[in-house]
Amino acid sequence: MGIVNVTPDSFSDGGKFFDADAAVARALEMAAQGAEILDIGGESTRPGAEPVSQTEELRRVIPVIEKLAAQTRVALSIDTMKPAVARAALAAGASMVNDVGAVRSDREMWRAVSEYQAGYVVMHAPGAPGSMPKDPAYSDVVREVGEFFSERLITLLNESGVATEQVVLDPGIGFGKTLEHNLQLLGGLRSFTKWRRPLLLGVSRKSFIEKLTGAKLDERLPASLACAVLAVESGVQIIRAHDVAETVQAVRMAGAILQKSNVD
Repeated sequence: MGIVNVTPDSFSDGGKFFDADAAVARALEMAAQGAEILDIGGESTRPGAEPVSQTEELRRVIPVIEKLAAQTRVALSIDTMKPAVARAALAAGASMVNDVGAVRSDREMWRAVSEYQAGYVVMHAPGAPGSMPKDPAYSDVVREVGEFFSERLITLLNESGVATEQVVLDPGIGFGKTLEHNLQLLGGLRSFTKWRRPLLLGVSRKSFIEKLTGAKLDERLPASLACAVLAVESGVQIIRAHDVAETVQAVRMAGAILQKSNVD
């Protein structure tokens, strides 16, 4: 899954692809590099980011989705917390909603996903971006994230008309978690395969890498790839990444080795 940030302030590449044509060109480049999903977002979820109005978010993402839908057969995902933006994006050609606000209790987003029979990424977070605790506490982060998935799969999504087959699970690395929590989740990814749903992992260039290694933003590719390879070994099927060519190469190599070891 290639990350297409149509924002001026995303933590990694904010502003580089804020122009719609630049965003489309970058997305098509990612598709050529092997991205099988393009995740288009118009609102940064980095800590401290300013909220974006619905009107502005629509202005940013819909032209990009429309142009991509006309130029590529790669699946398009809308990265949003707003049901109205999700609906407009699905109508414009997206087929998946990546919801970092899945902690929600209102069901309008889920009704939109049900109406369009779209894919839906359930990402764990202890609160909406901007309101997450500065000192998050879990008694057992792997167990509690698992309970979050279970509640949504078995109860909330099902009751809202979203079939289990539409759902992708994302443990939300870096969202309301300390370095230790992130490491525990990365080590416990296999436990989330029990629901037999695709797992998505987003670790690309995230700040927890610097906390562990000291690597600055533009130095975090090796650690991002290490996480991606270990995730594949743990049963993750979707890697959300900025560096698509490098990630595709690493993941394909890991997959080939694992497939051979399973055969033998």
